[in-house]
Order: sequence, then C-alpha cells, then structure tokens
Amino acid sequence: MGAKPKTIDEYLGNVDPPQRAELERIRALVKKLVPEAEEAIYYGMPALKYKKRALVYFPASKKHMSFMPSSWAIEEHTDKLEDYETTEHSIKFTLDNPLSDKLIETLVRNHKRDIDADRH
Repeated sequence: MGAKPKTIDEYLGNVDPPQRAELERIRALVKKLVPEAEEAIYYGMPALKYKKRALVYFPASKKHMSFMPSSWAIEEHTDKLEDYETTEHSIKFTLDNPLSDKLIETLVRNHKRDIDADRH
C-alpha cells in the first residue's frame, strides 16, 4: 500500500477516473460557492475547510462516494435527501445517482452559515 495522500490531488490520483471526475465537480462547485475555502486532507479524506473548520469532506470508496457537510445540514435538509442513503454525518451517492449542484449548494451554504455563527 502506498503512502497516504497529503493533498486532494494526490488523493484523487488514486480514485477511478469516473468517480474522480465527479469528485472534481464537487470540489470545483464548493470552491466556487466558498472561494476562501482551503484544501486539506483530514482523516485520510479530501476536505475543504473554512475558518479553520472542515466545511465538507468528499471521499470515494469502491461502491459509492460520500459527501459530508455537517450533521446539522443533513438534519435540516432530510426531506431533500430521501433518494440517498444517509448517516448522521454523511450522504452516500453513486455515479448513477449523483448529488445535484443545487443540493450541494444548499448543504454547503447551510454549513457555512453555521460556521459563521460559530455553531459547535
């Protein structure tokens, strides 16, 4: 097994091309929504941080990808997530059932709002 990735580009370099393209789309969208977000690897997963806090994680596994805003964002928008498997902290999706730009925007703006309000 190779060294753990230190950057999002290194992480994505180890992801199958179709999933990589989807994660790149999410990465670009979140950075467009929150231009000051900084790239990081947390717990071995690609993440974007805002005000020194994780804004979103977006890892891949063999059968699905995950989008991890905050548990508050997931809880607040449960009605919009009925087509996805969710846990308290993550939304699982696939290439056949991707997250829409609108849904990602809603979740990211929600978590950004909570970080701005210093919610912990």
